[in-house]
Amino acid sequence: MSTGLVTVFGGSGFIGRYAARTLVEAGYRVRIAVRRPHLAGDVRLAGPPGWIDIAQANVRNKMSVERAIEGADYVVNLVGILYEKGKQSFEAAQFDGAVNIAEAAAKAGVKKLVHVSAIGADTDSGSDYARTKAEAEDAVREAFPSATILRPSIVFGPEDDFFNKFGAMTAHPISTVAPFLPAIGGGKTLLQPVYAGDVADAIAAAVARDDTAGKTYELGGPRTYSFREIYDVIGKIVDRKRYAATLPFFIAKPMGLAFGALWRVWPMSSGIFGAPPITGDQVEMLKSDNVVADDALTLKDLGVTELESVESIVPTYLWRYRAYGEFHQKGEA
Repeated sequence: MSTGLVTVFGGSGFIGRYAARTLVEAGYRVRIAVRRPHLAGDVRLAGPPGWIDIAQANVRNKMSVERAIEGADYVVNLVGILYEKGKQSFEAAQFDGAVNIAEAAAKAGVKKLVHVSAIGADTDSGSDYARTKAEAEDAVREAFPSATILRPSIVFGPEDDFFNKFGAMTAHPISTVAPFLPAIGGGKTLLQPVYAGDVADAIAAAVARDDTAGKTYELGGPRTYSFREIYDVIGKIVDRKRYAATLPFFIAKPMGLAFGALWRVWPMSSGIFGAPPITGDQVEMLKSDNVVADDALTLKDLGVTELESVESIVPTYLWRYRAYGEFHQKGEA
């Protein structure tokens, strides 16, 4: 028996697929609201027939947002972008979209709004990503005071754009000649990677529990790593020795700005080359650690206590970057 309908904006993305599965397992029907429904059909496989539906919605369009929320008991906003391209700017996707969703949810009288932000959200940040995330949190609170805000650190899982990105870099032909990975700012930035399944459990808990209303939670995994340590972990998993080469911020920033500008004015870049290697905005974010604050509410406060580690999950999908893939024998690389 269903315990209600949850509309999940951005539900066809990386975290959204885990959230959809977890919500269905908890007894909720799920409506996935996405810009391009024809590309999201496989999300239905996250639950039994009839439990997951797909609706067209562009968070920049208020009317489409209202249609997607109509009849829903709960709303989850997962919309976020890692870099700008074309009309998909941080301001439009992360701020304007969040405002439209929160206002529509309040107007529709939904029981709960869960807004997924990010650790590092800061209105004073030099990063447009972090600044718009923080401004969106404030706007969501104003429109829907009882909203629950979740701030994850770097999220990992088989479909992630983090460990897969660096795993692919270790296997690139250039890397065999010059076995180095860029350590921006010396690779000292601290991260607390959290498994996508644990984030999904947090989302489901935030939807279900009344005591999460109006609170903010920071979601981090069981261990903190520096960027250099992350490279060491990846190197051991793929059995490819790679060295961290320091790339100072003053050099990385203009390089990132150039890549970011290219991807912004020429959106086809992402279709040809994938995500940009680095953007100026990402360089700016690397100047601050991405870890759970000492005084923050955490996954434990949401009842999520058995956390998956990088060491237990990442090897199950990074094997594809070993010299002989699944059949690689240690020491052959």
